[in-house]
Amino acid sequence: MNTEMAPHSHHDPLVAIDPKSGFCASNSIFYSKRPPMPFPANPYLDLTTFVSAQPHRGTTAFIDACSGRRLSFQHFWDSVHTLSNSLSSVLGIRKGHVVLVLSPNSISFPIICLSVVSLGAIISTTNPVNTPREISSQVHDSNPVLAFTTPSLLPKLSDALAKQDIPIVLITSTEQQDHDHSAPKRTVPNRRPIHSLDELMRMGKMGKRRLVERVGLDDPASLLYSSGTTGKSKGVVSSHRGLITMVHNVLSRVDAESGGAQTFIATVPMFHIYGLSWFVAGLVASGSTVVVLPRFNIVEMLEAVGKYHVSYLPIVPPVIVAMINDADEIKRRYDLGSLKTVLSGGSPLSREVIEGFLGEYPTVKIIQGYGLTETTGLGASTNSVEESRRYGSTGRLAASLEAKLVDPQTGKSLSVNRTGELWLRGPSIMMGYLNNPEATSSTLTSDGWLKTGDLCYIDDDGFIFVVDRLKELIKYKAYQVAPAELEALLLTHPQIADAAVIPFPDKEVGQFPMAYVVCKQGSRLSDKTVKEFVAKQVAPYKRIRRVAFVEAIPKNPSGKILRKDLIKLATSKL
Repeated sequence: MNTEMAPHSHHDPLVAIDPKSGFCASNSIFYSKRPPMPFPANPYLDLTTFVSAQPHRGTTAFIDACSGRRLSFQHFWDSVHTLSNSLSSVLGIRKGHVVLVLSPNSISFPIICLSVVSLGAIISTTNPVNTPREISSQVHDSNPVLAFTTPSLLPKLSDALAKQDIPIVLITSTEQQDHDHSAPKRTVPNRRPIHSLDELMRMGKMGKRRLVERVGLDDPASLLYSSGTTGKSKGVVSSHRGLITMVHNVLSRVDAESGGAQTFIATVPMFHIYGLSWFVAGLVASGSTVVVLPRFNIVEMLEAVGKYHVSYLPIVPPVIVAMINDADEIKRRYDLGSLKTVLSGGSPLSREVIEGFLGEYPTVKIIQGYGLTETTGLGASTNSVEESRRYGSTGRLAASLEAKLVDPQTGKSLSVNRTGELWLRGPSIMMGYLNNPEATSSTLTSDGWLKTGDLCYIDDDGFIFVVDRLKELIKYKAYQVAPAELEALLLTHPQIADAAVIPFPDKEVGQFPMAYVVCKQGSRLSDKTVKEFVAKQVAPYKRIRRVAFVEAIPKNPSGKILRKDLIKLATSKL
């Protein structure tokens, strides 16, 4: 694996730290106010062993929302160990091998992931909606030795693997029950062997035990590709230590919420770091039950909440907005009485959205989180409704993390309430980008700081406020315009359902703000009305000078706007 290792940070207990903000004036570092994460003295610990060793009283690990099939923790762990035996003894999977998974959410997804990483192999996931070209690019970069997929996605993978003789394992799921998985081995036109997951399970029970290799906290465990919102996707390598840190974060959150296990619903994809850290690992360790939806559908999600008595709903901001807009019908048609907490990630929620949701669903708490693939998930969070009411904030630093705010122009470290690029350091930070030392060295400093690319400030109480993406600032003459600020303003218009702002090239001023707007049903908004609405409330250089109306704003699975897609669309006719 061609990566660069980030050293772990150490907090000197003798430095003077402000008890409110966590800021230390002597070194310009913000320290987390959360209790630090405990790590065992033994450096040889893999994610699967750590998760399986956590004590809890849970009985049901997963429920398939489509079929109602339930998987007990006993059956789940038996399946993980059986599959790891088969992967090792039958398919020869070894430490350091990359194993690709192309699949929607399923009960099998966590079994596959935890089996792979238990061997010291590296799990690499990809988005089922990716094109064969995008999948081929990832395959070329990551060089997997084995791939898991579903029958419906097999053509995409076959195209991607056309030049590589890599075995494929077909995942059995509810939606593929009509397919025959009983044959011991099949082939595709290039004679690549195809197994079924059921077949591997049978062979794992009967065959030899796996080859045990020593796996350490600082060995690579996952290879996830960043969303590429500002450029080409890069392979983010995370260690067992990083993923275990995320499990600690999930455990502390679940314990704080209820003192024990809850019922969650897997509304976000497991191939994403959000889904991987929560649904594949963290919630299994907590003894919670996860209700699995193969893909997101708000009607199926709401039905499942009532049917399976879901108490905790991790979702992204657009879903929260939809639940506000359709609150009357939702409360009339669906039983949400079991729901206690909503966790939002992807982008900060505005005052209007937070209060709108709490007004419609007064018995449900709403908390927020901020994170990147490069932070192995959580970087900051709110832990209560009171903290979420620090409007516009994504919360306080996650446990064991340190932060710096750095002036992008001068490189100088900044103090409280000063806006700069957020740098993070700690055990959850990625090891580096695969096969990309240049990108790694430009993102990770030699002493372990991750440059997030987010412009932020941290207030007197240690709350982080994301102002915008550093690379997405619109440069109008000598001014810099933050798209997030204009988007938040547009969303206050009563006829606008969603909006995105991008830089539009202009010979005279360099760039000016252009808005993509999604109107609410029945609206007759004109571009002139939108421009005037904004112009009345911002400085002249921030005014929207071009408007396009669209049916939906393109976003990645975590809810972030895909501005590069909109920029490409806007400039395609120039």
